[in-house]
Amino acid sequence: MTEYIKNLVQQLVNEPNEQEWLEFKENYHSAEEIGERISALANGACLCNKRNGYLIFGVKDSDQSIVGTNFDPKKQKAKGNEDLEFWLSSRLNPRIDFKIYDVDIEGKKVIVFEIPATSHTPVAFLHEAYIRLGSYTKKLKDYPEKAKKIWQSMSTDWSAEICQDATIEDLDPIAIAKARQLFIKKNPRLVEEVPNWDDVTFLNKARLTIKGKITNTAIVLLGLPESAHFINPAVAQMTWILKSADGIEKDYEHFYTPFLLAVDEIYHKIRNLKYRYLMSGTLFPEEVDQYDPYIIREALSNAIAHQDYRLGGRITIVEKEDSTLTFQNYGSFLPVSIDNVILSDSPEQKYRNTFLVNAMMQLNLIDTIGSGIRRMFLKQREKFFPMPDYDLENNKVQVKITGKVLNVDYARKLAELPDLSLSNIIALDQVQKNLPIQDIDASELRKKGLIEGRKPNYCISADVAEQTDLQAEYLDMRGLDDQHYQALILEYLKKFGQAKRAELEKLLVDKLPQVLDNDKKINRIRNLMQKMRVNGLIKTEGKTWKIAKK
Repeated sequence: MTEYIKNLVQQLVNEPNEQEWLEFKENYHSAEEIGERISALANGACLCNKRNGYLIFGVKDSDQSIVGTNFDPKKQKAKGNEDLEFWLSSRLNPRIDFKIYDVDIEGKKVIVFEIPATSHTPVAFLHEAYIRLGSYTKKLKDYPEKAKKIWQSMSTDWSAEICQDATIEDLDPIAIAKARQLFIKKNPRLVEEVPNWDDVTFLNKARLTIKGKITNTAIVLLGLPESAHFINPAVAQMTWILKSADGIEKDYEHFYTPFLLAVDEIYHKIRNLKYRYLMSGTLFPEEVDQYDPYIIREALSNAIAHQDYRLGGRITIVEKEDSTLTFQNYGSFLPVSIDNVILSDSPEQKYRNTFLVNAMMQLNLIDTIGSGIRRMFLKQREKFFPMPDYDLENNKVQVKITGKVLNVDYARKLAELPDLSLSNIIALDQVQKNLPIQDIDASELRKKGLIEGRKPNYCISADVAEQTDLQAEYLDMRGLDDQHYQALILEYLKKFGQAKRAELEKLLVDKLPQVLDNDKKINRIRNLMQKMRVNGLIKTEGKTWKIAKK
C-alpha cells in the first residue's frame, strides 16, 4: 500500500494544477479548514467523475513540489481535545469513509487524505456543503446548477437496492392487503385479475419487489416494524409533534414501518379542527376543515417519497395550535425551485428514490411531484387560506400549511377578482407576508392595482385597502408623506430648541412603515434631514440640529 500511495502522489503532483477534486497544502492550519476541504473534494470528485478526491499535505500549491510537512493527523487534536479524524468524521453529513495515509517520499513526510466521491447527495461539513472552483473553496449553495448535477449523477437508486437476507415473511400481511386495494383503485381494469395473483406476483406487478427479491422500498412501505434493520444505517421513522402556539411541546408519537399503514395513523392523529368563517356570505362556506385531507396526505406522502433515508434523519410532522401544520423531510429539493414546479405544472424528470416514487404512484399514494404540489396550492386558494410556505434550506424540505384565513375582508376582495391567476395569488401572498417577489410579478400586480410602493418594500394598494377596511394597516405598511415627518421634526425643534441626530431618529423610527427594517428606517430619516437642510428648513451647529433662521 505504501508504494501505491507514493506512486499516486507522484502522479498527482504531475497534474497541471489543483482541480475540483485535488488540493495541495504545505502544513496544517485548522480542523475546520480540513472539514471544508473534504466536503468540497468529495463533491468535486463526483462532478468530475473521479472515484476519489485528494487533499495532500507536504506539497507546495504554487509549483506542486514536494517539500514535506510537520502535520501529524494521528496526534493532532480538534476542538474539545477530540482526535482529529473522529472529529471530522462526526461532522460530515452524510458520513464518508475517507482514509488518511502517511508516507515518506525522499525523506519528506507527506500526508494524503483520500476522499471518496459522493454518489447520492452533496457532502456537508457542519451543515454547509462546499465545492472547489479552481483553487478556491466556495459554498455549494451559491452554485445551484452544480448541486443539481451532483443529485443527477446518483449512480444508484437506494430505494431499488435489494435487502439480501429479507424475505416476504418480513413484510406485514395487513399492509400487503391494503396495497392490493390501493393498486386496484389505481388500476381498475385489473380488478378481476389482482385477486388471483399470489403475493409474490402482486408485489412484482406493483413494483415493490424485483423478481421476488425484497427491496428497500418494500421494507419502507410494507415492512414489519422489526424488519427495519434490513435498511440500516438508513432510518425509516416518522414523528408527529403537537406544540402550543408559542412552540411548547405538548404531545408526540413515533411511527415506524410499514409506512403504508402509518400514513393513515398519522392522518387520524392530526387534530383537523373545523374552521368557522367569521362572516357568512355567498363567497364563503360557513365551516370547513382547517387542513384539506388531500393536502395532508399529499404532503406526508411527498415527504416519504423524497426523503433521503441515508442521511439518518426522521420525517417530522409538527402541528401547532396557531393553526399551522409543518411537514419536514431530509434531502435537497431536486427541482430546485417551487415556482418551476407550480407555475410550469411540469413534474421533475429526476427523482432521488425513483423506484419508491413509482411504487407509490402505482398504489395511488402520490401524484407526480408537479401536479401534486400545484393541487395543494389550488386547495388553499379555494378556501382563501394562505399559500403553502416552502423552506428548502439546510438540505431539508419543509412545507408549512396554514389552516385559517388571515383576514376575511381581504380574502373576500381577492375572491371577487375573477382574473386573478394562481401566479398572481402566489405573488400577492408573498407581499402579504413581507417576502420578496419577482419584478415581472410586481409589474403585473401593480397593473391590476393590487400593490404599490417601491421595490422591495411593496404593500397592499390603497384601493384594495380602502375596499377591505384595511386603511390603518395600509398606513402602517406604506407610511405617510415626507411632509408629515418634516412637520414632526420642526415641531420637536421648535419646542426644545435643538436636538441631536439620535433624538430625532428616536422620534421617527417607530412612525415609519413596518415594511422597512431598522437600518432602512435610519437611512430614510437621515436622508429626510439632509433634504430639510438643503431646503433651508433646519441647520446643524456642531452635532446638534436647529431650525434655520430666515
